[in-house]
Amino acid sequence: MGKTYAGARLRRLREERGLSQAALARALDLSPSYLNQLEHDARPLTVPVLLRLTEELGVEAGYFAPSDTARLAAELREAMAAELVAGRLTAGDLDDLAARLPGVGRVLLDLRRTGRDAAEQLAVLAGDRGLPEADTARTPHEEVREFFYRRTNYLHQLDLAAEQLAAEIGLRRGAVAEALADRLDEGHGVRIASGEDTGDRLHRYDADTRVLHLSARLRPGRQAFRMATELAYLEHDPLLSELAGEDNPEGSTAWSLTRIGLANYFAAALILPYAAFHAEAERSRYDIEHLADHFGVGYETVCHRLSTLQRPRLRGVPFSFVRVDRAGNVSKRQSATPFHFSRTGGTCPLWNVYEAFTAPGRVHVQVAAMPDGRRYLWTARTVTRSPGGWGRPGKSFAIGLGCELRHARRLVYSAGLDLADEGAVTPIGLGCKVCDRPACPQRSAPPLGRPLAVRERGSDFVPYTVAD
Repeated sequence: MGKTYAGARLRRLREERGLSQAALARALDLSPSYLNQLEHDARPLTVPVLLRLTEELGVEAGYFAPSDTARLAAELREAMAAELVAGRLTAGDLDDLAARLPGVGRVLLDLRRTGRDAAEQLAVLAGDRGLPEADTARTPHEEVREFFYRRTNYLHQLDLAAEQLAAEIGLRRGAVAEALADRLDEGHGVRIASGEDTGDRLHRYDADTRVLHLSARLRPGRQAFRMATELAYLEHDPLLSELAGEDNPEGSTAWSLTRIGLANYFAAALILPYAAFHAEAERSRYDIEHLADHFGVGYETVCHRLSTLQRPRLRGVPFSFVRVDRAGNVSKRQSATPFHFSRTGGTCPLWNVYEAFTAPGRVHVQVAAMPDGRRYLWTARTVTRSPGGWGRPGKSFAIGLGCELRHARRLVYSAGLDLADEGAVTPIGLGCKVCDRPACPQRSAPPLGRPLAVRERGSDFVPYTVAD
């Protein structure tokens, strides 16, 4: 174990538990001065002290690891881009803030976002929609993404509730839809009307007649998912509202969209109960296509569920999940890893999620390195949905699932790969505007805060040459 300094995390956890330094020092069999040095990063955490902390305070050892530092630092660089360009801050300043005072960094991000939202509202009231900051305010859908992002895509209370319901109704593989329909009927008087021609609507719940209408185009797995979603509202509506209200005011658009996201989370956790799904994922070495066939659900559903396996004392591989279209738009992103998805500047064109469109239906594997040195194993595959009928446009997405390289050997996709081969690693970045790779030939924009070497009578293979 290398030296780990986690003073801010330790101090925050102690204060949350309502303990004084002296009380915690006694519980850990340490001197108060030694604990004070730990909290002020004058001493690193040792393995014996770390073990005592996890036992005494009831947290995982990973709580004290700076695993989210890279992601927080990247978010700070995006938010403070103007200060970087002006030279008032350096990237090193923000990296140090993220590592030593992550709580302060997150507050700074929230203040920055609040300021941008206020600027947007002021621009609308003033009738001036051309302000440079106007398009940076977060939309309600982005607020929902941030809600799950901040919780590393795991909702413990909701996940447990879904697993308990699955056990209560005797949910078993191969008979999921039947068990859900019985629960809706016997527990709530809700009748299922499936196989109907509902036009472009995939499902609709009529509260007056207590009928759940399901489109004939929905496959059995998707029908089960819609039924499970309705059970989330019928059985845990107050919990959905309570959780959604943690980040957004009740009745707001973001609050309502978060409730939908939470209901969908519950549905996936119900039809893919945590313990059973985790056990099969480990047994199959996280073979996505096998898991989809085994549980009778879609490829995307499996990938999304794999990104939520972060239950304390029964953790799976921590994954990042992303869904993109051909134009590079990210429509879903969740992460239980330090991997950062950029809000500005697009994503990296060297990332294999875009290569997936060149060979639809095939799983693409890539070992990728981020500018901070972290390496990831990424899998990507396309999924397509059609509304039915000749000439009607459908939907095509690439689904990416990635984990840090230290977990790669637990995955079937690492078979045959030399994970130590430097030459097999693809250097990718956070997005061109905030990427620290000045020599990348695929750049679409110059890096923020770096002066360019402009030569009128010369050219380079790299499109934006940074001055030495």
